[in-house]
Amino acid sequence: MTTEPRDDTSSPTTLPTPDGDMPARLWTPPGGHGPGILLLQEIFGVSRYIRRRGAALAEAGYVVLAPELYWRLDPALPPLDESAPDVVDVAMGRAMSLDWEQTVADATAALEALRGHADDAKAGALGFCFGGGLAFHVAAVADPDCLVSYYGSGLPGMLELAPMVTTPSLHHFGLADDYIPADTVARIREAVTAGGSPVRFETYQGANHAFDNDDFFLHDPDASATAWDRTLQFLGEHLPVGEPGAAH
Repeated sequence: MTTEPRDDTSSPTTLPTPDGDMPARLWTPPGGHGPGILLLQEIFGVSRYIRRRGAALAEAGYVVLAPELYWRLDPALPPLDESAPDVVDVAMGRAMSLDWEQTVADATAALEALRGHADDAKAGALGFCFGGGLAFHVAAVADPDCLVSYYGSGLPGMLELAPMVTTPSLHHFGLADDYIPADTVARIREAVTAGGSPVRFETYQGANHAFDNDDFFLHDPDASATAWDRTLQFLGEHLPVGEPGAAH
């Protein structure tokens, strides 16, 4: 089952790759321009929830680009409804069908395309769950201007990349995560904070995985609100928005 997002303000677009056009969603801020944010999906796809986050980031002054990362499986594959009873199994099947290195290359290509739309070619990467790990890998190989990773599910298996992530970063993890245990969160914290780059590592007592997704049964409203406030503050520090409506 799929559903359309509420108040979706994005526009469909495509990004050229050597293998064809990758579909994506693009949000433009009220002032018409701003720094960029590459928005990387959960395993459910560019869902209603991801589109609401894209719209919120655009309202905050950012040009937002969300590539449809399942396009290599099927360019017309729709996002999943997070409330469906079998949604996690279906979504995990999709995610596991992807070639990870190719997906990193697709996300990196999207970041470079976004720089062409962004003020001063500045763009950060922000991802949730599957996208949180992907954003971390992109930060290791493509150096976005900042990184925000929500409960990056792939991080435990890619901590060797931590020394390569030199951009300012913000990590969010719940301490009651069914998929990333607290001792693993501690191991991630140790790895990502070991270098000299600016790192904020925020944890949320009692919050489970995907606590920010208000369409999913693990949503934690308090943790979600606190993490989002911290995200906007972090972006304001490291990817500041100019005066709305100023000339590009």
